[in-house]
Amino acid sequence: MQLALAPALAPAGHHPSPEPPGPAQDRALPDDLQTSVWRGSELGRTASSAVSPSGWATLDSELPGGGWPLHAVTEVLTAQPGVLEWRLLAPALRPVVASGGQVVVVGPPRHPHAPGLALEGLDDRQLVWIQAEKPAERLWVTEQLIRSNAAGAIVAWLPHARQEQLRRLQVNAAGCEGLVFLCRPEAARHEASAAPLRVVASVGLDWELHLQIVKRRGPAHEGQLVLPSVPAGLASVLTPRLRQPSLLLEERLAPTREAGHAVGRPVAVPAARPLAAVR
Repeated sequence: MQLALAPALAPAGHHPSPEPPGPAQDRALPDDLQTSVWRGSELGRTASSAVSPSGWATLDSELPGGGWPLHAVTEVLTAQPGVLEWRLLAPALRPVVASGGQVVVVGPPRHPHAPGLALEGLDDRQLVWIQAEKPAERLWVTEQLIRSNAAGAIVAWLPHARQEQLRRLQVNAAGCEGLVFLCRPEAARHEASAAPLRVVASVGLDWELHLQIVKRRGPAHEGQLVLPSVPAGLASVLTPRLRQPSLLLEERLAPTREAGHAVGRPVAVPAARPLAAVR
């Protein structure tokens, strides 16, 4: 006779706790679900076909999928609209122009400077400029461009866009295969927005761009990204010393500091102020 051993009975009211999810369970997911599952502590996963490289390796390493998102809107916030956006976005717009796509610009606060754009590698023959003055006109034109999915990239200045209007643009952008950038004032960083990616751009003392990622799919980004960037129109005329104005400022302030310490009382030195932004 064979006796079957019964499993040990658990005490009444005892419920074994489930095992925490681990790598083995993650691997058990179907391949088509792996790219759709992510944890809030990790950078969002995005298929490579749903992004376009920004042209900045440092920035791409901090963006979900490694580039600017497609099928979505991206907000670029600056303190001086129309000054830094071209320097930040030009590396991503070059491939669009090189492939024959059109870059549509809506309501820029300053007239696009064709020679400067050419130095950035942007052929003005591939640039469509729509000068819409009223906020309602800018919003309407931008929405129609997104819905038509006819442009390789859209760069629209919408300083007065409201939360529900941004949400509508984001919904429409889901069917748009081109890049969509919404340029807005830096003060808008404290407002709610449906854009999955928001960055704040500013200029540094040595011509570099400082970038803060204030919203992305994944953990919060700490600190600033420094992107070396000399305006294309000045790159050929700036001497090595003028490429680093911070060193010149340090040399000018050094004698003042030494004189202050020589009499035993430090002299208050004014804080360094960034140079005016140059397109």
